[in-house]
Amino acid sequence: MTSAAYLSHLFSLDGRVAVVTGGSSGIGRAITGALARAGASVVVVARGKAQLAETVDELVAGGCRAAWVSGDLSTRDGIRAAADEAAGVFGEPDILVNCAGVNLRPPMGELGEDVWDATMTLNLEAPFLLGQRFGPGMAERGYGRIIHITSQQAHRAFVQSGAYGVSKGALESLARSQAEAWSPHGVTCNTLVPGFVMTPLNARLSSDERKVAALAERTLVGRNGLAEDFAGAAVFLAGPSSAYVTGQSVFVDGGFSVH
Repeated sequence: MTSAAYLSHLFSLDGRVAVVTGGSSGIGRAITGALARAGASVVVVARGKAQLAETVDELVAGGCRAAWVSGDLSTRDGIRAAADEAAGVFGEPDILVNCAGVNLRPPMGELGEDVWDATMTLNLEAPFLLGQRFGPGMAERGYGRIIHITSQQAHRAFVQSGAYGVSKGALESLARSQAEAWSPHGVTCNTLVPGFVMTPLNARLSSDERKVAALAERTLVGRNGLAEDFAGAAVFLAGPSSAYVTGQSVFVDGGFSVH
C-alpha cells in the first residue's frame, strides 16, 4: 500500500456528509475547510449570510463540495428548522460539529437570567437538540462522529467563567452521555478543548495586549492558538481512524492546561 493510500484509509472523509454550526468564522471556519478538503460534503450553519457565502464560495472555488444554511440557533424552533434544512442539502449527516457559541461573561453577581438563557440555548441546548436530531440516524447507519468545541472554562474558573463556563462543562458531559448512548453503534462523541485562540469570540480579551502576552507565556509552546491549529484534530475525530476514541476531551491548547 502506498503512503497516499494508507493516509487516505486513515483520514479520508470521501463520501461523508458534515454539518458544522458556527462554521463561517474562527475555529469553526478552519474546521469547515479542513473537513471539506478531506473530502466531506459540508453544510455550514450560521446566522450571517455574507460570511457564510464567502466561506462556501472559497471552498467551492477550490473544488470542494459545500453549501450553507442561514439559521437561528438561539431558539428551539430555529435549531430544529436549521437542522432540517441542513439535512436537505446533501442528505443526513455522518459528522456533526458544534462550533456555534456565545461568550457573554458579566461578573457573576450581575449575571441575569437573559444572559444565562441565551448562553445555555446556543452553547448547550443547540448541540443537544442537533444530537437528538442526527445521532439516532448515525447509529442506525453504523457510522457517526459528533464533535463539540468546548473551553478551558469547562475545567477551571478564570476570567469570569460565569454562565459560559457552566455551559461548556455541561457540553463535555453531554458528549459523554452521547458516547454512552451511541458509541456501541459506531458513533463517537468527543470534544475539542481550545486554549486561548485569537477569534471574534474572544474579541474582548484580545484587545488587552498584556493579558494576551500573559496567556501566551502560560502555554508550553510559547504562543496563543490559531484557528488553523484545529484542522488536523478535527479531521482525525471526524474520520475512520478515531473509531476507538469516544467520550474524550481532546486539548488543543499548546500545553496551556498542563502548565
